[in-house]
Amino acid sequence: MKVIVLGGTHHVGRAIVEAALERGDEVSTLNRGLSRDPAQGVRALIADRTDLESVRRALGDGEWDAVIDTWAWAPRVVRDSARLLAGRAGHYGYVSSRGAHRWPWPPGADESAPLVDADPESDDSLDYAAAKRGGELAVLESFGERALLARAGMILGPYEDVGRIPWWLRRLEKGGRVLAPAPAETPLQYLDVRDLADWMLRSADRGLSGAFTVTGPPGAITLGELLTTALEVTGFDTDLVWTEPDLLMRHGLPLGMELGLRLPDGTAPSGMHDADVSAALAEGLTTRPLRETLADTWAWLQAEGDPAPRADAPSPDTWLDAAAEQRLLDQL
Repeated sequence: MKVIVLGGTHHVGRAIVEAALERGDEVSTLNRGLSRDPAQGVRALIADRTDLESVRRALGDGEWDAVIDTWAWAPRVVRDSARLLAGRAGHYGYVSSRGAHRWPWPPGADESAPLVDADPESDDSLDYAAAKRGGELAVLESFGERALLARAGMILGPYEDVGRIPWWLRRLEKGGRVLAPAPAETPLQYLDVRDLADWMLRSADRGLSGAFTVTGPPGAITLGELLTTALEVTGFDTDLVWTEPDLLMRHGLPLGMELGLRLPDGTAPSGMHDADVSAALAEGLTTRPLRETLADTWAWLQAEGDPAPRADAPSPDTWLDAAAEQRLLDQL
């Protein structure tokens, strides 16, 4: 295919570009050209997506079989891009989020769960849920039945710039005793970024449309399996000290929030790790082994170093007070 990736330098966008090149697709990217040099073989279009005329000039008279968009801020930006591309692209894949569903998420929810109210013309980037749903509406406005909305759950794997697995790997790397939020049997639901990329490209290839919850099967792994597998693939000499969440919270250590296991008030939310993904699985979504995800994430961190903190999220360095952790470990 001829594919244009709106973004293409961070986490999901980077994985999509690499997967498309590996498939032999003809790949263009559109971004500001500030974060990374374009991958070899990519046609780089330079534009600030918040500037409509800048995007218009960059696109020129180009045409593509498919667009993939990872934008997570003001929906108006998605609306402008979709309108410009409506007559020159056959398919529009939008990387949305389960966050577009109204909170609290019902246990075992599928695509029919209630959605937040949103405005596709909004310039608000602060309300993540409304921004993602607004982006969905913007894409549907211009592409209708040619649009694929991928409501992703927790996305892990190489290039992750949120800090979940990179943060845990760096904690485990220090060795010694490390607190972990009990119980180890807590189920987790996630998707490797490369599996998301592969599915979106294959779906674009065959013109799949509609909204899909896109994450791994519920109950496939547990928190204990995640952390012990991380220790196995890295070889770190670290002891996990499983600690009850109430005790962690009393000591100001909100472990588990980074993986969606706890809310800021310490309560355990429902619906975070048991989504019904049968629709996406029926449409060809596949998932690779946890060991591969963790080993490749560690290899990437060793090769490129820690990713820069995202401007729209707190730095992972602020997530946990190391002195408070040590005090609790001493008590335990």
